[in-house]
Amino acid sequence: MKRRKTYTLGFKTKVVLEALQERETIQEIGKKYELHPNQIST
Repeated sequence: MKRRKTYTLGFKTKVVLEALQERETIQEIGKKYELHPNQIST
């Protein structure tokens, strides 16, 4: 059985700060960090 990924607080903070800067789209940030865009916007 496959385990779910767990992300550190530092990783989450980095992604959120990058999303708030609005230099890249949510889709581009998702590709960069291998996340689904819905995870970022949530």
